[in-house]
Amino acid sequence: MRILIIGAAGMVGRRLAERLIADGKLGDDRIDTIHAFDVIEPALASANGVRIEAQAGNIADAQTVNGLIASKPDIVFHLAAIVSGEAEVEFEKGYDVNMDGTRHLLEAIRHVGTGYRPRLVFTSSIAVFGAPFPERIDDEFLRAPLTSYGTQKAVGELLLADYTRKGFVDGIGIRLPTIVVRPGKPNKAASGFFSGIIREPLAGQEAILPVSEDVRHWVASPDAAVGFLLHAGTMDLAQFGDRRSLTMPGLSVTVAEMIDALRRVAGDEVVARIKRAHDPQIAAIVDGWPRDFSARRAEEAGFRADKDFDSIIRAHIADEEARKRAG
Repeated sequence: MRILIIGAAGMVGRRLAERLIADGKLGDDRIDTIHAFDVIEPALASANGVRIEAQAGNIADAQTVNGLIASKPDIVFHLAAIVSGEAEVEFEKGYDVNMDGTRHLLEAIRHVGTGYRPRLVFTSSIAVFGAPFPERIDDEFLRAPLTSYGTQKAVGELLLADYTRKGFVDGIGIRLPTIVVRPGKPNKAASGFFSGIIREPLAGQEAILPVSEDVRHWVASPDAAVGFLLHAGTMDLAQFGDRRSLTMPGLSVTVAEMIDALRRVAGDEVVARIKRAHDPQIAAIVDGWPRDFSARRAEEAGFRADKDFDSIIRAHIADEEARKRAG
C-alpha cells in the first residue's frame, strides 16, 4: 500500500505518519511507502519496513499536486491548510491553499483516468457552521460559515461530495473539533489559545487568555484526531451515501472548565500563569464558532471521542515527558 499524507509536517499529520510507521499497516494492508508532503520537508525516517518519501512544496501549485498523484497512492490524507486566523488576514493565501489546493488535488486524481479511485480523507472543520446556533448542533444543521477559513472548508466538502458522486474518488470529510493540547510553539490559528492556556503554564510560562471564561467550545485531543483519520481510512464509506462529510465526536467545554481541569491535574501555581488580556478580534472570531454537537452519525459509524478534559491534559503531560526522554 502507498499512502500520501499532505500536511505531514503539521502536528496531526506528523502523528498520523508516526503511528502508521509504528503499525506498519493500515487496516489489514501492509504499508510499503508513505509519501510525506508539506510546505516544509517533513522530518520523518523510514522504519519498520515502511519507506518514507519526504517532499516540500505548495499545494497551491497545480503541477506540484499533479506530481504527488502521479504515483497513484492508494489512500490520500489531505490535512494541509492555512489556519483560521491566518486565512482571515491573508485572504488570497487562504483561498489559494485551502480552496484551490483542494481542487488541484481532486483534479489531479480525476485526470489519472479510468480505474484509479483512491480513498481521500479530507480534514474539514466545525468552522463550516455559523451563528446563530441551536444549543446543540445536530447532523442536519446547515453549513453557513462566518469566516474565510470556514468558507474554504465548506467549499472543500462540496467538491469532495461531487467528485465522489462522479466516481473519481472515494472521499470522506471529517470535521475536526479544535485540537487541544497542541504541542510546540503557538500557530496563527484563532483557536490557538485553547492549547496555549494549558501548554504554556505546564511548561512554566505565562499564557494569555484573550476571551472570557464562559466561552464554550468543541475540542478533541491529538490522539483522538489520529484515531479519526485511521478509522476514516479503513471503514466502509458506502453507509454515508452521498453525504460524505460528518462532524467528529468531541468534548463541549468552557474555558473555565478547562482551567478547573488544569487545576485538578497540575495545581494552583500552574493556573496562576494564565493572564487575562481581552482581544476583540479573536473574541469576535470565536463568537462565530459552534459550541456543542450531537455527532450521532460519526458515533454510530465507530468514531470515538476523549473521555474527559482531565485525560487530555494528562496525555499531553505524558507526551511531553516522553519527548524529553527521547532527547
